Amino acid sequence: MSRRKIEGLIAEGRAIIIVDGKVLKVYLVTLIKTGRNLTLGRQVDTWLRYYPGGDKAIMHMVGRDATDEVNALHSPEAQLRMDAYQIGSIRGRWTNFLPPIQGGRFRPFEEEEDRVEDEGEGEVVSVQESSSHSTSLSNSPVFDTMIFGSEGIRRRNEQHMADDDASSISSFSSLDITGIDEEDKKVHLDSHTQRELELDLAKYPRLDPVTQDDITRRYRALDQRIRLEGLYQCNYTSYLVEICRYTFLFSMFLLSLRRGWYALSGLFLGMFWHQLVFTAHDAGHMGITHNFTVDTIIGIVIADFLGGLSLGWWKRNHNVHHIVTNSPEHDPDIEHMPFLAISHRFFESLRSTYYDRIMTYDTLAKFAVRYQKYLYYPILTLGRFNLYRLSWEYLILGLGPRKGPAWWHRWLEIAGQVFFWT
Repeated sequence: MSRRKIEGLIAEGRAIIIVDGKVLKVYLVTLIKTGRNLTLGRQVDTWLRYYPGGDKAIMHMVGRDATDEVNALHSPEAQLRMDAYQIGSIRGRWTNFLPPIQGGRFRPFEEEEDRVEDEGEGEVVSVQESSSHSTSLSNSPVFDTMIFGSEGIRRRNEQHMADDDASSISSFSSLDITGIDEEDKKVHLDSHTQRELELDLAKYPRLDPVTQDDITRRYRALDQRIRLEGLYQCNYTSYLVEICRYTFLFSMFLLSLRRGWYALSGLFLGMFWHQLVFTAHDAGHMGITHNFTVDTIIGIVIADFLGGLSLGWWKRNHNVHHIVTNSPEHDPDIEHMPFLAISHRFFESLRSTYYDRIMTYDTLAKFAVRYQKYLYYPILTLGRFNLYRLSWEYLILGLGPRKGPAWWHRWLEIAGQVFFWT
């Protein structure tokens, strides 16, 4: 398939990702029979809703090469099932689009008008132009990149190397430095931030295709070496140590509670919950048995039955964090307004694509952020109650998959919540 056709499909609202040169459409459509003809009907059974890792993670990969992300976060069985959604393939290097959720814009495909362009492009997708340019600062990372202070950045601008299209690595999905006024770049930037930016731009690899492709090759070679040496295989003996630790902490909690030592029992309970999340994290990443069903059950038992938190909510949240790490508009792990701000970007009342709301920098936020270094630990004492709220919201509103291989997760989690709170 040509790049132009793929752009047109995305413009129609279809979620398209690239995996190992395969073009995958991540939803199904109905076929309506009219006489002897079959026509496409309305969209049904959107795969995004049934994806166990959360719909938001997929949305951040639309129009992008998701090969490394899919290989890292999915079992071989899941990767094989993805072949059923293949609608075409590409040859050559794929230049990423900016996903619609991040502000990318796409042109509809018109058969007659685009025929010449499509035929000229062929199936070798290596062009640098993209229609999905962003015109807002809202798609930049934690610290806005700046044109001044780095000869490499000035050289990339002069050569128009399409930094906003990034590379085949999704870590750079939010980076866009072309066509932005100097005044906009200096908004809310103090001298310390400018110095940090200059140091980063001088220290880290360039974003041109040649450099990024070399990084990709090296990463894949390292991943293959780790697999061959068996370093991804779980050491179950270590989990016996963890089980002993959990048993000790929970026993001390019960003993202290029975003796009336409430402060001490609360301390042991807190330590018990704190240690549990490490194993829940491993299970959520399918890193214990590497079996989707078994690791999911382990994670739900730990998170829901013993901790009162939703594993499904955590996976939906955490996978987005891995895809767009530390991007203020997109990464829910750093979106704590109006109480905490870890970047000057939050002073601009950004819109969260995860929570689908404006993170308003209002009077309360200005006060809290001003004293956040003093309020950090007091706010943290209430943090678990916010996690409970997010877990309930996820389960009650049915934000997770209701059909497909993960349909039963919600009901087991609800059972876990009932067990925990009763």
